[in-house]
Amino acid sequence: MLFSQLEYLVALAKEGHFSRAAEACHVSQPALSAGIRRLEAEFDVQIVRRGNRFDGLTEEGERLLGWAHKILADRQALAEEIQSMRSGLSGKLGLGSIPTALPALSLLTGPFRQAHPQVGLSVLSLSTPDIRRALIEFEIDAAVAYVDGQHPAGVRTTALYRERYVLLTGAGRVPADQHEVTWTAAAAMKLCLLTGDMRNRRILDDVFASLGCRPVVAVETNSLSTLYAHVRDGSLSTVMPHTWLQTFRVPPDMRVIPLVEPVVTHGVGLLLPRHEPESMLVRALIKVVRQVNMSRALDVTLHHALATSETP
Repeated sequence: MLFSQLEYLVALAKEGHFSRAAEACHVSQPALSAGIRRLEAEFDVQIVRRGNRFDGLTEEGERLLGWAHKILADRQALAEEIQSMRSGLSGKLGLGSIPTALPALSLLTGPFRQAHPQVGLSVLSLSTPDIRRALIEFEIDAAVAYVDGQHPAGVRTTALYRERYVLLTGAGRVPADQHEVTWTAAAAMKLCLLTGDMRNRRILDDVFASLGCRPVVAVETNSLSTLYAHVRDGSLSTVMPHTWLQTFRVPPDMRVIPLVEPVVTHGVGLLLPRHEPESMLVRALIKVVRQVNMSRALDVTLHHALATSETP
């Protein structure tokens, strides 16, 4: 069995097409097909359901695919470790993140890059289901996502911070002497919110539903920066996670106001595949996580934004 044959199997499962898989592996389609057949001959099982076109993997093929992901990840980890022994830590660290956590990632990636300047970073914005799949299939090394709830058996979590929620609105839409807004009052305002397929929106909807109210949603978007833009033009308000205060300063004509009754938080953490041994890149990332207090840093930013928006 060759590493290349396992790479062919992984590519075929991902692409779902022999020709595209061959192109992804930079080989001819006959070469890829021959590699798959050699795997079948070595294990004496049918791996691929064949018809006029690729029709998925057999049960044995799915089991072999899981091992292929692990073996290829182990090979990459070994290569990284050998390289680091020669010239220091290098390679590429792949991170996935839910959109609401993206602004907070610099609190980790900044110290990581400073400690390991030869390591390249890839940061992808992914949905929670895509993060879980990418971790299991070793497409990314780690991810930042919500940790409240169940995760696959092959994923472990480390807490990072609690996501909080604030009202972002025009300065004149809430009385100057009012320093908190209830969720019920926010629901009655014209809002711009994330689309319903995003976990953050479902969190907000659950809060509103628990209070027996429905928000007045004038605009929906899958972009947090678009939320800010619609509030900036003065026509709408929004409910957003406090992490996004990392990305912009609150201008004088806008206010950030805490949402209360109830005070809602959700846990966000680092997700890692349960894989032994851990790669040196993952170990280096975990070391940074233990040194950085993301929760405190985000709280400082929030308190500063609140104080700034209340200054006459």
